[in-house]
Amino acid sequence: MIYLNCHTWYSLRYGTFSVEKLCELAREFKVESLALTDINNTSACLNFIKIASEYGIKPIVGIDFRNGAEQQYVGVAKNNEGFRQLNEHLSQQFHLKKDFKPEAPELPDCFIIYPFEKVFAHKKTNFRKNEFIGISVESLRKLKFSKYLEFKDKLVLQQSVSFRNKRDYNAHRLLRAIDNNVLLSQLPENEQGSFSHQMIASEIITSEFEDFSYILENTHELVNACRVDFKFGKTQNRNLLVSGDSPEADVARLRKLCDENLPKRYPKLEPEVLERVEKELNAIIKLGFVSYFLINYDIVSYARSQNFPFIGRGSGANSIIAYIIGITNVDPVELDLYFERFINESRSSPPDFDIDFSWKDRNEVTDFIFKKYEFTALMGTYVTFKRRAVSRELGKVFGLPKENIDKLSAGFFSINELDQLEKLVLRYSALIEGFPNYLSVHSGGILILNDSIYNYAATFLPPKGFETIQIDMNIAEEVGIHKFDILAQRGLSKITDAIEIIRKNQPNAEIEEIENIAVFKEDPEINNLLKTGDCMGVFYVESPAMRGLLTKLQTDNYLNLVAASSIIRPGISSGGMKEEYIKRHRDPKRRKQGHPVMLEIMGDTYGIMVYQEDVMKVAHKFAGLSFEDADVLRRGMSGKKTSKGQMERIEAKFRENCKQKGYNKKIIDEVWEQISSFAGYAFPKGHSASYAVESYQSLYLKKYFPLEFMVAALNNGGGFYDVETYIQEIRKCGGRVHPPCINKSDHPNSIFGKDIYLGLGYIKELETKTVQQILENRQFFGVFKSFDDFIDRVSISIEQLSILLKIDAFRFTQTDKHHLLWKAHFKLNASKPVATQEKLFNTAHRDFELPQFQYSALIEAFDQMELLGFPLCSHFKLLKNPIEKSVRAKDLKHYVGKEVLIYGALITAKKTGTSNGKYMYFGTFFDAEGDVFDTVQFPATAEKYPLRSKGIYKCYGRVNNELDYISISIQWLQRQDTLTDPRLVGYQFS
Repeated sequence: MIYLNCHTWYSLRYGTFSVEKLCELAREFKVESLALTDINNTSACLNFIKIASEYGIKPIVGIDFRNGAEQQYVGVAKNNEGFRQLNEHLSQQFHLKKDFKPEAPELPDCFIIYPFEKVFAHKKTNFRKNEFIGISVESLRKLKFSKYLEFKDKLVLQQSVSFRNKRDYNAHRLLRAIDNNVLLSQLPENEQGSFSHQMIASEIITSEFEDFSYILENTHELVNACRVDFKFGKTQNRNLLVSGDSPEADVARLRKLCDENLPKRYPKLEPEVLERVEKELNAIIKLGFVSYFLINYDIVSYARSQNFPFIGRGSGANSIIAYIIGITNVDPVELDLYFERFINESRSSPPDFDIDFSWKDRNEVTDFIFKKYEFTALMGTYVTFKRRAVSRELGKVFGLPKENIDKLSAGFFSINELDQLEKLVLRYSALIEGFPNYLSVHSGGILILNDSIYNYAATFLPPKGFETIQIDMNIAEEVGIHKFDILAQRGLSKITDAIEIIRKNQPNAEIEEIENIAVFKEDPEINNLLKTGDCMGVFYVESPAMRGLLTKLQTDNYLNLVAASSIIRPGISSGGMKEEYIKRHRDPKRRKQGHPVMLEIMGDTYGIMVYQEDVMKVAHKFAGLSFEDADVLRRGMSGKKTSKGQMERIEAKFRENCKQKGYNKKIIDEVWEQISSFAGYAFPKGHSASYAVESYQSLYLKKYFPLEFMVAALNNGGGFYDVETYIQEIRKCGGRVHPPCINKSDHPNSIFGKDIYLGLGYIKELETKTVQQILENRQFFGVFKSFDDFIDRVSISIEQLSILLKIDAFRFTQTDKHHLLWKAHFKLNASKPVATQEKLFNTAHRDFELPQFQYSALIEAFDQMELLGFPLCSHFKLLKNPIEKSVRAKDLKHYVGKEVLIYGALITAKKTGTSNGKYMYFGTFFDAEGDVFDTVQFPATAEKYPLRSKGIYKCYGRVNNELDYISISIQWLQRQDTLTDPRLVGYQFS
């Protein structure tokens, strides 16, 4: 039996099961051939072609072209060219955002099947050679009494398959209701499929079509003419030609680049460097990775030409070739990075280069790639339905009250207390969870191919306008399409923006060349920031956990920072290796406790596995595995795909080799357990080294230009902490922070000497067009001389002006903002629309006698909280009750082992589960002087005194000193009451 119109869950918000489930269903019904034709989607086609033979099915692929839920026609590919034509046709309509016309365009390598109902309704009689009429069991009854019975050679079987059973059909209707944003009871009939769209036993179809056997014969002929094939596992884009029309030209170019740049990277050429260069080049050429290097080189060369900062990282940082030609700034010789981690005979996929650009520059880099390479697309990714989100959506579909929906979504309920409708929501939430919900854009993947993107899938256009393919990373890897990772981060733009701000704010300052990392590494002032954990705002090392680790390690050099970047990862922490590393680092005598072989293998990390490469080192040197097998082990432990049975074979070989080397079973089990718990969560050493380079650049700016650096950090979205915390850090560095000002503020924050003016963009409810108008006017006509001058020059509504007055943006007039607010209401008629036409003449302004208003710092603070989200005065000034006698953060080191009382404003709190199912809190606070301190709450205290909201807490606990890291073990804490807005309670203030 044959089915020409089957859907999986990639028919988004319509289909109800996976490709595998479709194949299982087909095998159950003894189906010979199957056409996978998802609705406006070819995401599943490649995977279907790959696995269909395992189920004894001939795979046919196509597209069900629909406008909404209304089927126009089904396209089935005769061959690979037909598949390309279908993808191109679908993509064109997506890009143009147009509906499909009732008739298909000419697609010569495809079969077009029109549903009988559509043909009948439009009285279509003209059919191309490759066009057919689809007849289902239901439509067969109508066919018998229509003129289309005469079109014998155009009739084929088209029994749609969307469901397996009643449960699938119910889920489908719920998905359609979600998609249409309607109650299930209001879902229109034409927005849902028919319950009959299921597979039917072949005997029933044969019986139904007994008098119309030619329809089944036509269907068999059509299927026999279809064959789409892919060479899975073969690399589709490995041997791209970049430099000319031959692979030899690419090889020659790569060798030339190495020859030209080698002396720059290694002025003193050592034999080991030359040997490694030749070894890598031979491997790169042999395995066909030359173009991959050249493309990455072209990308970073373009970035350099535009002065775009970037960081090359990933396993490619283990390559000396990548370092020499400038893709990365990590010296693999200096760091003893394993070449085999980067590339080896067992690795079929190209080396992994992740190239980070500033979030401001990535679009331009992407545009360069699209213009330079003909066959390019962004990688797609599927966002799936999450349980809580589905519960919320289904609650709406069933018409549940909001409080019931919130209860189900949050998970705060007892199953016995739920009614039948609520239980139904939970049942179908569990079913729909994990279904693809919508197609999005991968965080950084770009495909560059040597043939048309449409050979593999259709594309769509996201808002930024770059074609994005409908397949995700996993499907692409199966076919052998390898992506280029072009990523965005804010750390790089912090650096470039900081330099620009320094040049403007301190034009005579001498700024060290930011690429001069060698100087930064040796600067004791910079290294002291690491040693003391004074890293707020610094890329990758500013979190409380990282600050604590740096302090415990007394990190004061680059290599130690590289190690810390990997030690913080979960695999090392959860296995207890992080604590052991810290102890061995601080206590040289303890290092002798390590196994002699492990100490010999990993002397620089005291016999402890810290990096992904350490798995390879141990496997090779401890267990005697080849480098190729060692890398397969690393990949397998990291969750990467390996050949069937490969990991079992390597584990057996690992254990057997260790036994032959004379290790006892206990040490073999311990080492294997370390590898198992560690490998999936560790960084490659090159990755950590790349991050450490960027950290040092930020540390340099933080040390010598702290105010400009922190302003740049804020202007790029901050980092780990919220805006208020970074403002507190600015104050700690000697800066004076001011509310937004009409004459001083830009859209982001501005700095003048030590005065920082918050940006107009921070003001809530202030419209973007208002900000643009103010800044454009000020740029063309100069600063505003008075309040009246502003009103004359800027066309603004009373509502928008009131917001600016409330935040005291006109304080340069030295007039109380309440006084100005009254004047604004007199001068602007709120009922009239704002004039957009320029005035020829300014009308004279009248002034008004108003009573004297009294200034209140408290009201000022509440206005700031309303419009900025935080006050610019100290939170401690807003306390309702006076502070009791207590210690300050800077003095905690004098109270080690003692119990203290300290007041702190909560910055951030981390809730962490324990092995027995309880949880702990790790809190970070700043005191009244702006100094930071950390707390820990063990399960008993955490349960009794949870840290759930920002505010000032009175904390009582014991001061601990763990390897120079000071923290407080909380015994109790109490959130302090603050003053309320006096305007709401009639508070008497001065």
